[in-house]
Amino acid sequence: MGALMIQGTGSDVGKSVLVAGLCRALANRGLRVRPFKPQNMSNNAAVTDDGGEIGRAQATQAAACRTAPTVDMNPVLLKPQGDRTSQLVVRGRVRGTLAAANWREGRAGLLGEVVQSYRRLRAQCDLVVVEGAGSPAEINLRDGDIANMGFARAAGVPVVLAGDIDRGGVIAALVGTRAVIDPADAAMIRGFLVNKFRGDPALFADGVTAVEARTGWPCMGVVPWLAAARRLPSEDAVILERPTARGDGIKVVACPITPRIANFDDLDPFRLEPGVSLVMVPPGRPIPDADLIVLAGSKATRADLDALRQQGWDVDVRAHVRRGRPVLGLCGGYQMLGRRVSDPDGIEGPAGDTEGLGLLNVETVLTPAKTLVRVTGEALGARFEGYEIHCGRTGGPDAARPLGRLSDGRAEGAVSPDGLVAGSYVHGLLGAAAQRRAWLAQIGAAGSGPDHAADMDAALDEIATELERSLRIDALLDIARSD
Repeated sequence: MGALMIQGTGSDVGKSVLVAGLCRALANRGLRVRPFKPQNMSNNAAVTDDGGEIGRAQATQAAACRTAPTVDMNPVLLKPQGDRTSQLVVRGRVRGTLAAANWREGRAGLLGEVVQSYRRLRAQCDLVVVEGAGSPAEINLRDGDIANMGFARAAGVPVVLAGDIDRGGVIAALVGTRAVIDPADAAMIRGFLVNKFRGDPALFADGVTAVEARTGWPCMGVVPWLAAARRLPSEDAVILERPTARGDGIKVVACPITPRIANFDDLDPFRLEPGVSLVMVPPGRPIPDADLIVLAGSKATRADLDALRQQGWDVDVRAHVRRGRPVLGLCGGYQMLGRRVSDPDGIEGPAGDTEGLGLLNVETVLTPAKTLVRVTGEALGARFEGYEIHCGRTGGPDAARPLGRLSDGRAEGAVSPDGLVAGSYVHGLLGAAAQRRAWLAQIGAAGSGPDHAADMDAALDEIATELERSLRIDALLDIARSD
């Protein structure tokens, strides 16, 4: 049938959620749909069934399509591991490390592979829904672009431009984009939509008319604030939500936000529990009096260990354990809990060793080979399902006391002799309701939330229903057919 690309007037205007919602709405109409993002930048990643890694948002969008994620859905993934360096992942596999200075020159050579991935997806389905990155108005980045108009023009995919009214200035953002981009790029845009509207959309009727008159683009709809979007997995640290206030009887789960935090969506399932307050602790604040501390993954474990100490969070974690309260480390957080993290080959930065927190009697050696595998197993007497995505091997006496067992019989994770400190390489460990209840039981909480996957699926249906009400879906399909 065709393809449609959603670009935005800026970052965080809701492109990922819009694409996910459209994918589910179109799948509910009986269409075979696939998501696609040419280039993503995120340290929240997911493992695909074909043994690669892609951005977490594209895995969510695949779920919206009711299909398995593949590496073609996000052929280029940049994973920041320093202020000016990123790991380059192409079609699910690490291809090296890029400095900001040479990315602009190097990305143009990836356009051919990006288009090939798109063509493979296009051959599998009725419709491909494409997500842009950032904004086409960033004209300083236009040369060699593969994320927005560079891809759209190379693949001949029509564009709908999304603006975020909640942040203000949406008319200027939409009209300004039309004014600054190249006329040939502007010709790819077949319409616009307004996202995150609070209140009666009729109040923005004059605004729609003004944008249409100044751009020549028709409006595809005004989308209300989608409360269900907060139930989808997070991708970018910029959208880490403020914690809910602690009330009587509420248990606190705290997670420090290190500079290279990764896969922090592992903690999202705690938001499904009415008796739990999830506190994401920003730099400059101590870890609060908590019932459970979770150390999340990291794209640069040794650097984040240094940052953890600079913030004094290592003192907070040790004090927490002395009070007899549990700590869980996930992936990079598991590595931090050990006695040492060694990087002899400079995988995540300068080669060297960094002393860990010493709360688990294990050591980690980072290696060039990356583990990328989906897993199932059992821990604390409950089943789990997730994936491993990490560099390095972790072993030591506490690993002989595993947290759980994988379905193939292998030991997984480690537990301290007193049972207070545990580490695991499994992302998604807390998604299953029974597994989460087992962890909450350790802190005297009665978990009652649903499986995270089931709640996410219900949220996608809610978003799709709202988009059917607020968007001109048939007009969007006509645009897609015109590619």
